Amino acid sequence: MPNTSDGTSFILAAYSDMGDLRYLAFTVLLLLYLVIICANILLVYVIYANRSLHEPQYFLLCSLAVNGLYGSTGLFPSLLFNIASGNYTISRVHCLMQIFCLYTYAIVELTSLAVMGYDRYLSICYPLQYNMIMSPSKVHKLILLTWLFPFAIFSVFFLYCIQLPLCNWVINKVYCDNYSLIKLACVNTTINNIFGIMLIIVCIVFQSLIILYSYIKILSICLKSSRDSSIKALNTCIPHLVTLLNFAAGCAFELIQSRFNMSHVPYMARVILSVYFLIFPPLLNPIIYGVRTQAIKSRLKIMLCEKIGIPVTETQKRIKCNPLN
Repeated sequence: MPNTSDGTSFILAAYSDMGDLRYLAFTVLLLLYLVIICANILLVYVIYANRSLHEPQYFLLCSLAVNGLYGSTGLFPSLLFNIASGNYTISRVHCLMQIFCLYTYAIVELTSLAVMGYDRYLSICYPLQYNMIMSPSKVHKLILLTWLFPFAIFSVFFLYCIQLPLCNWVINKVYCDNYSLIKLACVNTTINNIFGIMLIIVCIVFQSLIILYSYIKILSICLKSSRDSSIKALNTCIPHLVTLLNFAAGCAFELIQSRFNMSHVPYMARVILSVYFLIFPPLLNPIIYGVRTQAIKSRLKIMLCEKIGIPVTETQKRIKCNPLN
Protein backbone atom coordinates (compact mmCIF):
# COMPACT_ATOMS: atom_id res chain seq x y z
CA MET A 1 0.00 0.00 0.00
CA PRO A 2 1.35 3.46 -0.79
CA ASN A 3 2.32 5.51 2.22
CA THR A 4 2.40 8.90 0.58
CA SER A 5 -0.11 11.14 -1.11
CA ASP A 6 0.30 13.77 -3.80
CA GLY A 7 -2.31 16.05 -2.22
CA THR A 8 -5.06 15.02 -4.62
CA SER A 9 -5.94 11.74 -2.94
CA PHE A 10 -6.36 10.26 0.54
CA ILE A 11 -4.93 7.05 1.94
CA LEU A 12 -7.54 4.85 3.62
CA ALA A 13 -5.26 3.35 6.25
CA ALA A 14 -7.79 0.93 7.76
CA TYR A 15 -7.24 -1.40 4.80
CA SER A 16 -3.57 -1.88 5.67
CA ASP A 17 -4.22 -4.56 8.32
CA MET A 18 -6.59 -6.57 6.15
CA GLY A 19 -3.99 -8.90 4.63
CA ASP A 20 -5.37 -12.14 3.19
CA LEU A 21 -8.74 -11.38 4.79
CA ARG A 22 -9.45 -9.08 1.86
CA TYR A 23 -10.45 -12.01 -0.36
CA LEU A 24 -13.02 -13.20 2.15
CA ALA A 25 -14.12 -9.61 2.81
CA PHE A 26 -14.62 -8.95 -0.91
CA THR A 27 -16.78 -12.07 -1.33
CA VAL A 28 -18.93 -11.33 1.72
CA LEU A 29 -19.37 -7.65 0.84
CA LEU A 30 -20.27 -8.41 -2.77
CA LEU A 31 -22.94 -10.88 -1.63
CA LEU A 32 -24.29 -8.37 0.89
CA TYR A 33 -24.45 -5.65 -1.77
CA LEU A 34 -26.35 -7.95 -4.14
CA VAL A 35 -28.80 -8.92 -1.39
CA ILE A 36 -29.34 -5.24 -0.48
CA ILE A 37 -30.04 -4.33 -4.11
CA CYS A 38 -32.38 -7.27 -4.73
CA ALA A 39 -34.27 -7.02 -1.42
CA ASN A 40 -34.91 -3.28 -1.63
CA ILE A 41 -35.86 -3.31 -5.32
CA LEU A 42 -38.19 -6.27 -4.67
CA LEU A 43 -39.85 -4.42 -1.79
CA VAL A 44 -40.41 -1.31 -3.93
CA TYR A 45 -41.73 -3.44 -6.80
CA VAL A 46 -44.19 -5.37 -4.60
CA ILE A 47 -45.62 -2.11 -3.26
CA TYR A 48 -45.69 -0.45 -6.69
CA ALA A 49 -47.33 -3.43 -8.43
CA ASN A 50 -50.14 -3.86 -5.89
CA ARG A 51 -52.67 -1.05 -5.70
CA SER A 52 -53.91 -2.41 -2.36
CA LEU A 53 -50.52 -1.40 -0.94
CA HIS A 54 -50.78 2.18 -2.17
CA GLU A 55 -51.16 3.48 1.37
CA PRO A 56 -49.12 6.15 3.24
CA GLN A 57 -47.25 3.60 5.34
CA TYR A 58 -46.04 1.71 2.27
CA PHE A 59 -45.13 4.81 0.27
CA LEU A 60 -42.95 5.90 3.20
CA LEU A 61 -41.44 2.42 3.27
CA CYS A 62 -40.60 2.76 -0.44
CA SER A 63 -38.77 5.99 0.32
CA LEU A 64 -36.80 4.20 3.06
CA ALA A 65 -35.87 1.41 0.63
CA VAL A 66 -34.72 3.88 -2.04
CA ASN A 67 -32.57 5.60 0.57
CA GLY A 68 -31.03 2.24 1.46
CA LEU A 69 -30.06 1.78 -2.19
CA TYR A 70 -28.68 5.33 -2.31
CA GLY A 71 -26.52 4.90 0.81
CA SER A 72 -25.26 1.47 -0.25
CA THR A 73 -24.22 2.84 -3.64
CA GLY A 74 -22.20 5.51 -1.85
CA LEU A 75 -20.21 2.87 0.02
CA PHE A 76 -20.04 -0.53 -1.69
CA PRO A 77 -18.56 0.24 -5.15
CA SER A 78 -15.63 2.10 -3.58
CA LEU A 79 -15.21 -0.54 -0.88
CA LEU A 80 -15.22 -3.40 -3.37
CA PHE A 81 -12.84 -1.64 -5.77
CA ASN A 82 -10.30 -0.86 -3.02
CA ILE A 83 -10.34 -4.42 -1.70
CA ALA A 84 -10.19 -6.08 -5.13
CA SER A 85 -7.46 -3.83 -6.55
CA GLY A 86 -5.32 -3.52 -3.43
CA ASN A 87 -5.21 0.23 -4.12
CA TYR A 88 -6.20 1.85 -0.83
CA THR A 89 -6.32 5.45 -1.99
CA ILE A 90 -9.30 7.57 -2.91
CA SER A 91 -9.26 10.83 -4.86
CA ARG A 92 -10.20 14.02 -3.04
CA VAL A 93 -13.23 14.57 -5.30
CA HIS A 94 -14.44 11.00 -4.79
CA CYS A 95 -13.83 11.30 -1.04
CA LEU A 96 -15.93 14.47 -0.80
CA MET A 97 -18.69 12.90 -2.90
CA GLN A 98 -18.69 9.87 -0.60
CA ILE A 99 -18.93 12.06 2.51
CA PHE A 100 -21.89 13.95 1.04
CA CYS A 101 -23.63 10.75 -0.03
CA LEU A 102 -23.17 8.86 3.25
CA TYR A 103 -24.13 11.76 5.51
CA THR A 104 -27.21 12.69 3.50
CA TYR A 105 -28.16 8.99 3.53
CA ALA A 106 -27.95 8.94 7.33
CA ILE A 107 -30.01 12.13 7.73
CA VAL A 108 -32.64 10.94 5.22
CA GLU A 109 -32.82 7.62 7.10
CA LEU A 110 -33.49 9.26 10.46
CA THR A 111 -35.91 11.79 8.95
CA SER A 112 -37.77 8.95 7.22
CA LEU A 113 -38.02 7.05 10.50
CA ALA A 114 -39.35 10.19 12.21
CA VAL A 115 -42.05 10.60 9.53
CA MET A 116 -42.90 6.89 9.77
CA GLY A 117 -43.21 7.24 13.54
CA TYR A 118 -45.56 10.18 13.01
CA ASP A 119 -47.56 8.03 10.59
CA ARG A 120 -47.90 5.25 13.21
CA TYR A 121 -49.02 7.85 15.76
CA LEU A 122 -51.76 9.19 13.46
CA SER A 123 -52.93 5.74 12.42
CA ILE A 124 -53.28 4.52 16.02
CA CYS A 125 -54.38 7.69 17.80
CA TYR A 126 -56.62 9.13 15.05
CA PRO A 127 -57.87 6.12 13.04
CA LEU A 128 -61.06 7.83 11.83
CA GLN A 129 -59.27 10.97 10.63
CA TYR A 130 -56.16 9.13 9.39
CA ASN A 131 -57.05 8.99 5.68
CA MET A 132 -58.03 12.64 5.67
CA ILE A 133 -54.86 13.76 7.50
CA MET A 134 -52.51 11.54 5.48
CA SER A 135 -53.94 12.42 2.10
CA PRO A 136 -51.91 11.46 -1.02
CA SER A 137 -50.78 15.06 -1.50
CA LYS A 138 -49.60 15.31 2.11
CA VAL A 139 -47.74 12.00 1.86
CA HIS A 140 -45.98 13.20 -1.29
CA LYS A 141 -45.02 16.44 0.43
CA LEU A 142 -43.69 14.56 3.47
CA ILE A 143 -41.57 12.29 1.27
CA LEU A 144 -40.27 15.29 -0.66
CA LEU A 145 -39.41 17.02 2.63
CA THR A 146 -37.72 13.85 3.85
CA TRP A 147 -35.26 14.15 0.96
CA LEU A 148 -34.94 17.90 0.39
CA PHE A 149 -34.38 18.84 4.04
CA PRO A 150 -31.28 16.61 4.59
CA PHE A 151 -29.70 17.63 1.28
CA ALA A 152 -30.27 21.34 1.93
CA ILE A 153 -29.13 21.36 5.57
CA PHE A 154 -26.02 19.23 4.99
CA SER A 155 -25.00 21.21 1.89
CA VAL A 156 -24.54 24.34 4.03
CA PHE A 157 -22.32 22.46 6.49
CA PHE A 158 -20.49 20.66 3.68
CA LEU A 159 -19.49 23.92 1.96
CA TYR A 160 -17.49 24.93 5.05
CA CYS A 161 -15.74 21.56 5.21
CA ILE A 162 -14.55 21.35 1.60
CA GLN A 163 -12.71 24.67 1.93
CA LEU A 164 -10.50 23.49 4.81
CA PRO A 165 -6.74 23.38 4.04
CA LEU A 166 -5.38 19.96 4.97
CA CYS A 167 -2.01 19.02 6.49
CA ASN A 168 -2.43 15.27 6.33
CA TRP A 169 -3.93 12.86 3.82
CA VAL A 170 -4.34 9.68 5.86
CA ILE A 171 -7.84 8.60 6.96
CA ASN A 172 -7.93 5.72 9.44
CA LYS A 173 -11.06 4.15 7.99
CA VAL A 174 -12.18 2.16 4.97
CA TYR A 175 -14.27 5.09 3.74
CA CYS A 176 -14.25 8.89 3.95
CA ASP A 177 -16.13 10.62 6.74
CA ASN A 178 -16.48 14.25 7.72
CA TYR A 179 -15.06 13.90 11.24
CA SER A 180 -11.84 12.33 9.93
CA LEU A 181 -11.53 15.05 7.29
CA ILE A 182 -11.87 17.86 9.83
CA LYS A 183 -9.16 16.26 12.00
CA LEU A 184 -6.74 16.61 9.07
CA ALA A 185 -7.23 20.39 8.84
CA CYS A 186 -4.29 22.77 9.34
CA VAL A 187 -6.48 25.57 10.72
CA ASN A 188 -8.77 26.15 13.66
CA THR A 189 -12.02 24.25 13.10
CA THR A 190 -14.16 25.93 15.77
CA ILE A 191 -16.68 27.19 13.21
CA ASN A 192 -17.00 23.71 11.73
CA ASN A 193 -17.51 22.25 15.19
CA ILE A 194 -20.23 24.81 15.94
CA PHE A 195 -21.96 23.99 12.66
CA GLY A 196 -21.58 20.30 13.50
CA ILE A 197 -23.36 20.79 16.83
CA MET A 198 -26.12 22.75 15.09
CA LEU A 199 -26.42 19.95 12.53
CA ILE A 200 -26.78 17.38 15.32
CA ILE A 201 -29.52 19.44 16.99
CA VAL A 202 -31.46 20.00 13.77
CA CYS A 203 -30.97 16.56 12.21
CA ILE A 204 -30.82 14.21 15.20
CA VAL A 205 -32.39 15.79 18.28
CA PHE A 206 -35.43 17.20 16.45
CA GLN A 207 -36.24 13.93 14.66
CA SER A 208 -35.65 11.94 17.84
CA LEU A 209 -38.12 14.16 19.71
CA ILE A 210 -40.75 13.54 17.01
CA ILE A 211 -40.27 9.78 17.38
CA LEU A 212 -40.31 9.99 21.19
CA TYR A 213 -43.47 12.11 21.19
CA SER A 214 -45.19 9.72 18.75
CA TYR A 215 -44.51 6.68 20.91
CA ILE A 216 -45.45 8.41 24.16
CA LYS A 217 -48.84 9.25 22.62
CA ILE A 218 -49.19 5.70 21.24
CA LEU A 219 -48.46 4.20 24.67
CA SER A 220 -50.91 6.55 26.37
CA ILE A 221 -53.65 5.46 23.94
CA CYS A 222 -52.77 1.78 24.40
CA LEU A 223 -53.00 2.08 28.20
CA LYS A 224 -56.57 3.36 27.82
CA SER A 225 -57.62 0.72 25.28
CA SER A 226 -58.55 -2.94 25.63
CA ARG A 227 -55.79 -5.51 25.84
CA ASP A 228 -56.46 -6.92 22.36
CA SER A 229 -56.55 -3.47 20.76
CA SER A 230 -53.34 -2.48 22.52
CA ILE A 231 -51.51 -5.62 21.41
CA LYS A 232 -52.67 -5.13 17.80
CA ALA A 233 -51.60 -1.48 17.81
CA LEU A 234 -48.20 -2.21 19.34
CA ASN A 235 -47.61 -5.08 16.90
CA THR A 236 -47.92 -2.62 14.01
CA CYS A 237 -45.08 -0.60 15.56
CA ILE A 238 -42.63 -3.50 15.91
CA PRO A 239 -41.08 -3.25 12.39
CA HIS A 240 -40.56 0.49 12.84
CA LEU A 241 -39.06 0.07 16.32
CA VAL A 242 -36.70 -2.71 15.21
CA THR A 243 -35.62 -0.64 12.19
CA LEU A 244 -35.08 2.41 14.39
CA LEU A 245 -33.05 0.51 17.00
CA ASN A 246 -30.95 -1.16 14.30
CA PHE A 247 -30.06 2.20 12.75
CA ALA A 248 -29.49 3.87 16.15
CA ALA A 249 -27.15 1.05 17.20
CA GLY A 250 -25.17 1.46 13.98
CA CYS A 251 -24.82 5.22 14.49
CA ALA A 252 -23.76 4.68 18.11
CA PHE A 253 -21.08 2.18 17.02
CA GLU A 254 -19.76 4.67 14.46
CA LEU A 255 -19.65 7.57 16.95
CA ILE A 256 -17.83 5.48 19.58
CA GLN A 257 -15.41 4.04 17.04
CA SER A 258 -14.59 7.49 15.62
CA ARG A 259 -14.15 9.43 18.83
CA PHE A 260 -12.56 6.98 21.26
CA ASN A 261 -9.40 4.89 21.23
CA MET A 262 -10.51 1.45 20.07
CA SER A 263 -7.06 -0.07 19.54
CA HIS A 264 -7.86 -2.81 22.08
CA VAL A 265 -10.75 -4.00 19.89
CA PRO A 266 -9.85 -6.59 17.19
CA TYR A 267 -9.24 -5.05 13.76
CA MET A 268 -12.13 -6.73 11.95
CA ALA A 269 -14.55 -5.81 14.75
CA ARG A 270 -13.53 -2.14 14.42
CA VAL A 271 -14.12 -2.19 10.68
CA ILE A 272 -17.52 -3.86 11.03
CA LEU A 273 -18.61 -1.39 13.72
CA SER A 274 -17.55 1.55 11.55
CA VAL A 275 -19.66 0.43 8.57
CA TYR A 276 -22.58 -1.12 10.49
CA PHE A 277 -24.94 1.83 9.99
CA LEU A 278 -24.18 1.83 6.25
CA ILE A 279 -24.66 -1.91 5.65
CA PHE A 280 -27.12 -3.46 8.08
CA PRO A 281 -30.06 -1.01 7.94
CA PRO A 282 -30.38 -1.28 4.11
CA LEU A 283 -29.86 -5.05 4.43
CA LEU A 284 -32.34 -5.72 7.24
CA ASN A 285 -35.06 -3.09 6.63
CA PRO A 286 -36.76 -4.90 3.70
CA ILE A 287 -36.41 -8.23 5.51
CA ILE A 288 -37.92 -6.84 8.74
CA TYR A 289 -40.88 -5.27 6.94
CA GLY A 290 -41.31 -8.24 4.63
CA VAL A 291 -41.50 -10.69 7.53
CA ARG A 292 -43.40 -8.57 10.07
CA THR A 293 -45.89 -6.80 7.78
CA GLN A 294 -48.66 -9.25 6.89
CA ALA A 295 -49.91 -7.23 3.90
CA ILE A 296 -46.50 -7.19 2.20
CA LYS A 297 -45.85 -10.83 3.03
CA SER A 298 -49.23 -11.90 1.61
CA ARG A 299 -48.80 -9.93 -1.61
CA LEU A 300 -45.27 -11.25 -2.09
CA LYS A 301 -46.50 -14.84 -1.68
CA ILE A 302 -49.29 -14.25 -4.21
CA MET A 303 -46.87 -12.73 -6.74
CA LEU A 304 -44.42 -15.62 -6.32
CA CYS A 305 -47.21 -18.18 -6.70
CA GLU A 306 -48.41 -16.52 -9.89
CA LYS A 307 -44.87 -16.41 -11.30
CA ILE A 308 -44.26 -20.14 -10.78
CA GLY A 309 -47.77 -21.17 -11.86
CA ILE A 310 -49.34 -22.10 -8.52
CA PRO A 311 -53.10 -21.31 -8.59
CA VAL A 312 -54.24 -18.41 -6.39
CA THR A 313 -57.91 -18.05 -5.47
CA GLU A 314 -59.80 -14.80 -6.00
CA THR A 315 -60.44 -14.69 -2.24
CA GLN A 316 -56.71 -14.69 -1.57
CA LYS A 317 -56.20 -11.92 -4.13
CA ARG A 318 -58.87 -9.77 -2.49
CA ILE A 319 -57.32 -9.90 0.99
CA LYS A 320 -57.67 -6.41 2.38
CA CYS A 321 -54.32 -4.80 3.14
CA ASN A 322 -55.03 -2.80 6.24
CA PRO A 323 -52.25 -0.25 6.94
CA LEU A 324 -52.27 -1.47 10.53
CA ASN A 325 -51.29 -5.00 9.53
